[in-house]
Amino acid sequence: MELAHKIFVAPFWEMSGAPDLFLQVLWEGFVAGTLYSLIALGFVLIFKASGVFNFAQGIMVVFGALSLVGLHQLGVPAWVALALCIGIMFVLAWTVERVVLRPLVNQPDIILFMATIGLSSFLIGLGEFIFGGEPKTMITAELGLPSGAIDFAVAGGFVSLQKIDIAAAVMSAVLVTVLAVFFHKTRIGRALRAVADDHQAAMSVGITLQQIWVIVWFAAGIVALATGIMWGARSDVSFALEIVALKALPVLILGGFTSIPGAIVGGLIIGITEKLAEFYWGPLVGGSIETWIPYFIALLFLWFRPQGLFGEKIIERV
Repeated sequence: MELAHKIFVAPFWEMSGAPDLFLQVLWEGFVAGTLYSLIALGFVLIFKASGVFNFAQGIMVVFGALSLVGLHQLGVPAWVALALCIGIMFVLAWTVERVVLRPLVNQPDIILFMATIGLSSFLIGLGEFIFGGEPKTMITAELGLPSGAIDFAVAGGFVSLQKIDIAAAVMSAVLVTVLAVFFHKTRIGRALRAVADDHQAAMSVGITLQQIWVIVWFAAGIVALATGIMWGARSDVSFALEIVALKALPVLILGGFTSIPGAIVGGLIIGITEKLAEFYWGPLVGGSIETWIPYFIALLFLWFRPQGLFGEKIIERV
């Protein structure tokens, strides 16, 4: 009983006496959650179009950010470099569709999944060859991203909100909203849902599978580029961001692999939970709890609701 009280009761009792610390940790979790949602959105878009988990989405985040920094280091103005990076993401989407996806139409999902693993390894090697393996600093000032902090007085102390975190949360919310409206209210969005349901049926009614895949991979590339910029602005740009991007896996398990709202809700749950757990329970277990607690939560969901909060429950009749 004493151990249970120390683990489960004491941290929250202390939390009630320090509202400023609680709000600070809550805000950090919210910002991390919005960025996790943005990463997960890229996975959702590709999964809805091809029915496969894109293992290369994480390295696309790194590759987009490194391309931006690398072009600027070559003397290209920041906004021109950003436009060129968008073009790079389109070329990548077109190349993936032509070289990887088109030959694998109607192949088992595991074949497509293995293809994305191969694509991930190729992009890692290409990125290290072009940009090197050392961390780089994101060009935040050149892109007009804010710096500094805003302090709010709270009973017992202050809550400090970094301006770059506020910008990241706003940008994530805007991008998620635009993509959600685009894919739910437009003709392309309806075509995407048709392709997700059945490739052959979609092609039989005149939907061009190749064009849909290019559009979806390009949209996922834009999301990856935006995510790389914001994560890179909060830390250095390095290949370690690929590991951070894989936090989208528990987010997808929570929200559902085909749900855009699920990506948002799942990201916020993971982001806030991992920060609170690290702050209040991390010292009791030696720290680093936020590296594994998302996967533990995902395991619980797999036991009780494997389709996720917003995923469709599959009913098979025999």
